Amino acid sequence: MAAAGDRYSRQILFPRIGLEGQERIRRASVCIVGCGALGSFQAEALARAGVGRLRLIDRDYVDYTNLQRQWLYCEADAEDEAPKAVAAARRLHQINRDVEIDEMVNDLTPTNAEELAGDCDLILDGTDNFETRYLLNDLSVKRGIPWIYGAAIGSYGVAMPVLPGASPCLACVYPDPPSGFQPTCDVDGVLASATASVAAMQVAAALRILVGERFTSFIYTVDVWNGTSRRVNAGEPDPACKTCGTREFVHLEEKRRTPVSLCGRNAVQLHESVRPLDLQQLAARLSAQGDVRVNNFALRLRLPKYDLTFFPDGRAIVKGTTDIGIARSMYARLIGS
Repeated sequence: MAAAGDRYSRQILFPRIGLEGQERIRRASVCIVGCGALGSFQAEALARAGVGRLRLIDRDYVDYTNLQRQWLYCEADAEDEAPKAVAAARRLHQINRDVEIDEMVNDLTPTNAEELAGDCDLILDGTDNFETRYLLNDLSVKRGIPWIYGAAIGSYGVAMPVLPGASPCLACVYPDPPSGFQPTCDVDGVLASATASVAAMQVAAALRILVGERFTSFIYTVDVWNGTSRRVNAGEPDPACKTCGTREFVHLEEKRRTPVSLCGRNAVQLHESVRPLDLQQLAARLSAQGDVRVNNFALRLRLPKYDLTFFPDGRAIVKGTTDIGIARSMYARLIGS
């Protein structure tokens, strides 16, 4: 087997990394929240770059609609409905067995965010909703952990590093979450080249942070269909910002996660119960309701109009609707309140 220096030789030859930078990368611990189109690309790129430890947090399972743009996964993963974090870790071990992989089939929430991601050197955004991004922003500012925001829809994407104490945070740039109708990949579609472009920019910024390079934060936008991109200085932190200015971590201090619609899935994720679920007992209980499949990570119930996936932490994904009321009704009927 080739020596580590040979493996990363082309990266070490890049003057702004070098041997010292490669060693910093090897010692780093990076958390990727969301292993979809952005996160799966980030995970593979950082594993190939030799990051010492990758923590993968994802709440979802592989679906055939994911394969068009989500790296690491194959048709067998979709057929088996494998949890994304588990399928990603399995593939990453084949890519670079020297990287320590922590796969977590979980949803990042106010009650577990600090425990799951609070001890990492850097956090990468691979999520698909602003609720989780504002939570990551709170965690970043509170713990002083850099994080890199990213999003893509259609042919358009955006990325922005957040460097606590040195750059604006997400709440400085977007004081309030977007309101009203928002485009989604389920309705508006998304190109793999757009997500890859955003994720590549996130990874490049991550490596700059990991090797200790100081730089001014920026907002990068790209439209891969039109072949245009723009990079502007993110400016200075806003002293009046409620997050990094007055340090009010309202998203981190929420006690209960609200239901969210999952991008591109015609589905709703619920946190109706704080009680853990015994999946084997639940499988026996629900077997008369429809087709039940269960493993250590999730239970899948197929009904005529809906598919429901239950997780050990009490979470559920109701596929077949974006109506939160219907999803809550299904959960209450099958699990109870």
